[in-house]
Amino acid sequence: MTSRDAYVEKIKAQIDQWNAEINKFQAQARQAAADVKIEYEEQVADLKGRRDALRQRLADLQQAGDEAFEDLKEGTDKALEGIKGAFAKARSRFSVH
Repeated sequence: MTSRDAYVEKIKAQIDQWNAEINKFQAQARQAAADVKIEYEEQVADLKGRRDALRQRLADLQQAGDEAFEDLKEGTDKALEGIKGAFAKARSRFSVH
């Protein structure tokens, strides 16, 4: 497996993990009081949007030539850090572990 393939697989695995967390947030939102439910729904919508943007970046990475891959990888790394921060914030706010 090339480093490029390993990188793509790492991102896919991270997306799968985040999908599971989003599902937990959605389950908690269904059980939450009305005022908290709105917060959950807003947070879930934000996380889904970020995840979907990362999926698009992943598709672009997979189709990119070698030179473009390196440029796209740098942008993807920055996007990953932003998404990780958003999930950490959501976890601390809603106590999902």
